[in-house]
Amino acid sequence: MEGSVGVERPLKLYLLPFLSPGHMIPLGDIATLFASHGQQVTIITTPSNAHFFTKSLSSVDPFFLRLHTVDFPSQQVGLPDGVESLSSNIDTDTTHKIYVGSMLLHGPIKEFIEKDPPDYIIGDCVFPWIHDLANKPHISTLAFTGYSLFSVSLIEALRVHRSNSHTNSDSSSFVVPNFPHSITFNSGPPKTFIEFEEGMLKTIIKSKGLIINNFVELDGEDCIKHYEKTMGHKAWHLGPACLIHESVQEKAERGNESVVSMHECLRWLNSKRDNSVLYICFGSICYFSDKQLYEIARGIENAGHEFVWVVPEKKGKEDESEEEKEKWLPKGFEERNIKNKKGLIIRGWAPQVMILSHNGVGAFMTHCGWNSTVEAVSAGIPMITWPMRGEQFYNEKLITVVCKIGVEVGATEWSLHSFQEKEKMVSRDSIEKAVRRLLDDGDEANEIRQRAQEFGRKATHAIQEGGSSHNNLLTLIDDLKRLRAGKPVN
Repeated sequence: MEGSVGVERPLKLYLLPFLSPGHMIPLGDIATLFASHGQQVTIITTPSNAHFFTKSLSSVDPFFLRLHTVDFPSQQVGLPDGVESLSSNIDTDTTHKIYVGSMLLHGPIKEFIEKDPPDYIIGDCVFPWIHDLANKPHISTLAFTGYSLFSVSLIEALRVHRSNSHTNSDSSSFVVPNFPHSITFNSGPPKTFIEFEEGMLKTIIKSKGLIINNFVELDGEDCIKHYEKTMGHKAWHLGPACLIHESVQEKAERGNESVVSMHECLRWLNSKRDNSVLYICFGSICYFSDKQLYEIARGIENAGHEFVWVVPEKKGKEDESEEEKEKWLPKGFEERNIKNKKGLIIRGWAPQVMILSHNGVGAFMTHCGWNSTVEAVSAGIPMITWPMRGEQFYNEKLITVVCKIGVEVGATEWSLHSFQEKEKMVSRDSIEKAVRRLLDDGDEANEIRQRAQEFGRKATHAIQEGGSSHNNLLTLIDDLKRLRAGKPVN
């Protein structure tokens, strides 16, 4: 191809996702976008995480999309073989070891890049060393984040606020100053997460630009202008990446292998009325105490609506005894709800994109992780927001305050990690009230649903020819080629 007359050499891109499903899945989809537009893309990951990219690899000519694996330093960090993703974590110690192991990938990845250098590295901003990989003049880096631009902008605004403030705003209610929207927080994140956020910002700023798995219409022009003005940095909205999966089969197979068959799930959903089902899922890295799970069960049963509930995998395993199950499920719950087909409990990974795109689903109770948020928006589904940690509290503000496509369940306590037990429990009454606000007939529910559906239409248009994300992708490819050739870009 290089020597063909009149044929421009494709970009050679290396993509480095962090070892968590919320990072690997969207970056795998973005790799497919570049490859489907004729660019040569290599995804670099570890052997046990290769399955996250199987569908991406099978959908594109292998000349344009390939996988390269580097060994995870299991022995060095004290983990058994095969435990290489944060979705495998069972406790805080395992989480820490996986993170440390991911940072040690710097060496083998650098060795690979030196032997076979790319034009550009698109690196997850969780890795502080991605710029060290581009230590040759002809290699540049782009940062990728699993966040919305709204959240990245909020992180920067809060950083400036903390540096200028003489009060401890992390423990009292405050309005974020100098931000395009009026955003109030009752408390701030833990100090350790603040340090993580600020490290991420430094990595972003050093790059040539920031790739976002979102579309312009959701983050909003005000936020984009604010980001570019305050950060002096370009953001590229290329999503929602989940919408490149068009068939039911593709949607069902995105991510991990589901513990429930696509056909079983579809058969259950097909028997339900449009917009009647509550879908409940709190992501792949989640922990709830038995008491909180019990409150969820009581709340959704009291609300009286049909539901699909994805229960954290460490809870509700098939070998769990009835005595253990009774600790978190009310007596007779399964007989009243599961056996009569009013509810469906999925224990483990679920085909979320497929479920959200089904006409029967009318609301989504979510932890506000960005993948889940953008998948719900793409499907036009209103949300019940239940953030737990990290940027999830920022995403909640975008959903409920700015876009007004969801309602808050009332979670206010930030956790540092997935396994931290909450001091403040969300009550069954709060859960019931939030479910009824979206699924009972009423003016508020109808208005929220209409707004959600309008955003869903905008999301679909964004990735189609002529849409904002499609145009961004073509412009980015052109700009990167011009930069490679030493030509100016607009």
